[in-house]
Amino acid sequence: MPSLSIGVFDSGFGGLTVLKALLEVIPEADYLYFGDTARLPYGSKSAETVTKYAVEAARFLNQQGAQMLVVACNTATALALDKIARSVSIPVVGVVEPGAQRAAAASRKRKAVVIGTEATISSHAYLRALQNLGVEAREKACPLFVPLVEEGWIEHAVTEQVARIYLGEAFSDGFESADVLVLGCTHYPLIKSLLRRLAQPHVTVVDSAESTAHVVRDLLGHDVKRSVKSSLAPLQFFATDSVEKFRRLGARFLDRPINSVQHIDLKE
Repeated sequence: MPSLSIGVFDSGFGGLTVLKALLEVIPEADYLYFGDTARLPYGSKSAETVTKYAVEAARFLNQQGAQMLVVACNTATALALDKIARSVSIPVVGVVEPGAQRAAAASRKRKAVVIGTEATISSHAYLRALQNLGVEAREKACPLFVPLVEEGWIEHAVTEQVARIYLGEAFSDGFESADVLVLGCTHYPLIKSLLRRLAQPHVTVVDSAESTAHVVRDLLGHDVKRSVKSSLAPLQFFATDSVEKFRRLGARFLDRPINSVQHIDLKE
């Protein structure tokens, strides 16, 4: 029986942390990863533009044979998940709901802090998802984290100082007792160890990339077991900008070499 094919979409490189998590829990699937690197970042664009770009990417992966789509972009999930799901003929999973569910399960105080990009935080997607699960949430935009991560400053003193300021502001004014920190951006897993070290000991750090991978595995259930192959899962990568930059920077997020990337030009 042929292997299950899972499409993973992001505006750029951050979604590779979701792919990394998927490879750890569903190694037997085939993966198609699409990075819309020519049009990133989505976080500073309007909801209409993000929806247009995301729908184009979703349809592309659907046409390439993906049997399930993981929207590994918090901005696209927050602003366009319903429209993405309606635009394709396959199941679609976003990153917001899995992260919120994991946070709700981990929180005893029923208080959580969510950090993310300006667009994700402005959408209040995590706030609504957590409120629906009985958790009070404070959202904090951390716009400096993405460029610092892409610069490779993972354990840099500047990144640590920025993180101290962001976390200090987030866990204040009544939220000192919050016991969960949700990483609402797929870049943030790269600085998870730094954030865990800086957060108070009672705080559980929830990685939405890991949470999403576990939700996908649970949704697939026995279908994955039936499609197991003996060979290592092939990975196909598509990018709308420089394939060389994607290979170089992407390997840092995926934590393994990326040998082949196909350049794709999505026509307007």
